[in-house]
Amino acid sequence: MATTAFGAIGVTKQIKKARAEHDTLRLIDATVSAVAIVTGLAILYRELKRLGDDDVLLG
Repeated sequence: MATTAFGAIGVTKQIKKARAEHDTLRLIDATVSAVAIVTGLAILYRELKRLGDDDVLLG
């Protein structure tokens, strides 16, 4: 989770730099990285939800 947060910070900086330099290729790269982070978080959320559904004590 912490790695994802640091990745998100890095992607944000990369997007800002790419926009400032009008670098389309770096902007596309940063966007793809951001989508990968969002996908990873969605998968993590789904797995945590499944664990909660399977756990009798959590309800």
